This record gives sequence, C-alpha cells and structure tokens, in this order.
Amino acid sequence: MRRITLRRLLLLLFVLCTNATAFAQNYPVKPIRIIVSSTPGGGADFVARVVAPVITEALGQQVIVENRPGGGSRLGYEVGLRTPPDGYTLNLITPTYSINPALYHLKFDPLADFTPIILVAKGPLIATVHPSLPARTIRELIALSRKKPGGISYGSTGQGTIIHLATALFEQMAGIKMTHVPYKGGANALVDVMAGNIDLIFATPQAGLRQANAGRVRALGVTTATRLPAAPQIPTIAESGVPGYEVTNWQALIAPKGLPPAIVERINTPINQALKTKELDEKLQSDGVAAAGGTPEQLYEQIRTEIGMWDKVVKQAGVKIE
Repeated sequence: MRRITLRRLLLLLFVLCTNATAFAQNYPVKPIRIIVSSTPGGGADFVARVVAPVITEALGQQVIVENRPGGGSRLGYEVGLRTPPDGYTLNLITPTYSINPALYHLKFDPLADFTPIILVAKGPLIATVHPSLPARTIRELIALSRKKPGGISYGSTGQGTIIHLATALFEQMAGIKMTHVPYKGGANALVDVMAGNIDLIFATPQAGLRQANAGRVRALGVTTATRLPAAPQIPTIAESGVPGYEVTNWQALIAPKGLPPAIVERINTPINQALKTKELDEKLQSDGVAAAGGTPEQLYEQIRTEIGMWDKVVKQAGVKIE
C-alpha cells in the first residue's frame, strides 16, 4: 500500500513539475501589468515606466503600468500580492514596503507573501538646508543642533515616510534632536526650505540638486554609502561625522508568493542585462537614481534587513500614524 501511495505521489510531483515547466516556457501569452503604489509622475512611477519597455521587448508582450496609490502604499501592495502567482501582475516597490510593517497592521506577511525578482534602481537622499543656516557641513549642522536641541526644523513628505525616517535615523545616530514638520509632499517642504520657513529637508536628488545648483539651498551630504556620481563634490553623511549611516532610496520588482523560478529568471535576466547598458543607466540618472540589478536572493535579504532596521528607528522615534 505504501508503494502505491509513493508511486502516486511521485507521479503527481512529476506532473506538477512538467506543467510548471511548460507554463514557464509559454509565458507570457497576455499583457503584464506593473502596479505602482503611488501617483503618476513620482520616482517609482518613473522607474516603472523606464523598465516596462525592457520587459516588453524581452518577452514580446505589452507591459502596462497601473497606479494604485493610497494607504501609505499599502493599497497597491495588497492588490498585487493577492493576484495569482503567474507573472502577469508585478509590484514596483520602494522602501515603504520595508517601513510599513513597523507602522501598520498589514493584511499580508511582507516576507512570506512575496517573490523577489530584482532591484531595479537606487539612489540617495540629499541633506539640504537654507543658505542662511550657519552650517556648511554635516558636522556643523550637528554642532548647531546640539547647541539648540529642537531648534532646527526639518520637513518631510509625512509621518513614517522614507524622508522622515531617514532624518530620524540621522538624529538618532548623531545624538541630536530636531523638530519634525510633516508636509503632504516633498515639493512643498523644499519650497519652505528655500523660503527659510524651515531649515532642512532630505530631498530627492532630482529636486535637491537643481535647487542647490541654483543657490537656493545648500547641499550638505548624501545618505548613501558612496557619493553621487552626478555630484561627487557632496560628501556622504557617513564620512561627515556619522560613521555607518546609510539610507538608500530604491525601487524593485516583486510578485506574489509562489511565482515559478523559471518565470522569475525570465524577467530578471533581461532587466539585469539592460541595467548594464549606458542608455538605461542615463535614463535613470536623469531622475537622480542609478541602475541597480542583482539576484532575487539579494533583494530578499535587503528587504529583510531593512524591515528590522526601520522597526527599530520607528520605535526609538516614537512614530505614530493617526
């Protein structure tokens, strides 16, 4: 009886593997959509629309970018991760995917319920201040803040966003206390820095560099471990008095749990190849990010590490979402 059961089990496994292989070989037979959990025109939307033609050319099917903002990006993530793991719905995720577990009761497990595909792009935030602030370096900013705890104000794109938490981590590692002023968007916060209404914002490179080059703000440091190729004169925060500080603003592709490895490879391989080309790298750098790439395993490990990191930052900063 056991032999019969074992034979049936082996036959079933063979059939399943054969079907999965055939499915992957035929993939795709219809359009693919990439869900972006933010409004059109933002950094994530830009990256999705840059990578969509790469997938289209490689796989021969149209790739549609669908914007599903709301709920601190949770809505788009939930919609995508609830679809069948067949490769026809992907999510373009950002650091909010790693941050949200510390802020919300999610309807999915951020580690168990997804299949990593590839890290597409990455870049820094830039610490920018009003030119009248008597701080020309990160060290001087820290010293100024220590003289007047809470006296320096910084803007963000809202409670619990990457800009807010990147600045909160800076406070924690530098041992200083500043005053947080949340805004509904980064543009509004940057305008108030330029107007002198607030002192500081960790801006995106696209916005921060433009205003720094125009002399409307002063760029003090970048949040990544290496300097920005487009502005190598700006030092990293880590080399400017806060050793070990590193925050990357990134964009990656994931799928629901259970996507066959063969399909993961069919998507990962052409994107990896395209990211090594000068053409695609220049497109991404026009928005202040650089081409990334890598394996699904590397992406999974990055997300796992960042979930733990942001959980600690949120708890220490006492961040609450109302």
